[in-house]
Amino acid sequence: MSRRHLRAASPSRLHSRSPARFALGAVLLAVPLLLALLGPVTAGLPGPRGASFTTGGGHPLGTDFAGQDVWRQLLLGGRSVVVIALAATVAAYVIALPLAFSAALTHRAWLEELLMRPLDVLLAVPSLLMVLLVATVFAPGAAGLALLVALINVPDAARLVRAAAAEAAARPAVEALRLQGESWWRIAVGYVARSCLRTLAADAGVRMTGVLYLVATAAFLGVGVDPDAADWAVMVDRNRTGLFVQPWAVVVPALLIVALSMGTNLLGDTALAERSAPRLPRGGPRSGAAAPARHFSRVSRSPRTTKGSAR
Repeated sequence: MSRRHLRAASPSRLHSRSPARFALGAVLLAVPLLLALLGPVTAGLPGPRGASFTTGGGHPLGTDFAGQDVWRQLLLGGRSVVVIALAATVAAYVIALPLAFSAALTHRAWLEELLMRPLDVLLAVPSLLMVLLVATVFAPGAAGLALLVALINVPDAARLVRAAAAEAAARPAVEALRLQGESWWRIAVGYVARSCLRTLAADAGVRMTGVLYLVATAAFLGVGVDPDAADWAVMVDRNRTGLFVQPWAVVVPALLIVALSMGTNLLGDTALAERSAPRLPRGGPRSGAAAPARHFSRVSRSPRTTKGSAR
């Protein structure tokens, strides 16, 4: 390997990229979160309606299809998307983690089959199709949509966590804990769950993005929210007819949803990179390079000692 490639893969260059990625992810995540959490407090009372799809006239981002102020609709429409997505992600892990750890730590094959095989059946159904099928039976509200999206994400999350937990449960340390009489809870949470933290962190960022996409798509199709509700996804749906006349009513809420997804992924990737990056010893590279040399000198002397002892 050339010196240029070694320099490109050095830990110092990897660490130099982390602050920039962290700052970018924090900014992308903070903007939609602040709008979603503080927007309804600062939105104020609705003003007089103007003409549809116009700009100016006291409206910073123009008006939507109903003549309402787009900026005020943005302030009011983020909380539902963020709260439903967060609630669905947390609920999915609350259901998936006990199932995955129980299947990974059990020695009974029938119990593992009983826990995991029904999830495979649910995994075969497309997510959006499941949402539409449930919506045809009854109209779920915000809480119903969060629970539905959580149940849709349980099979995938449980299979991924079960695979990581099974690898950790097969280690000799787990058998030693069992022989010491440790409880199932201590083994599952104290050792196996800690071994799966990196996998869970990586999956949480990707799953949050998928949940946001599913929640926004469901709201775009009118599932889980009222047709006249202030919601970022609903804004994209209702104002798409005036995209080329007044694009801010469509582009800005869509960009906020994209920023929320990208910020979550960037922060998760940065945390994983910092956790897995190699760390140099305090003495610097020279002290770290001297240890192998001393070790090699001891190894090189061993044949002489062996030959002398054989004589």
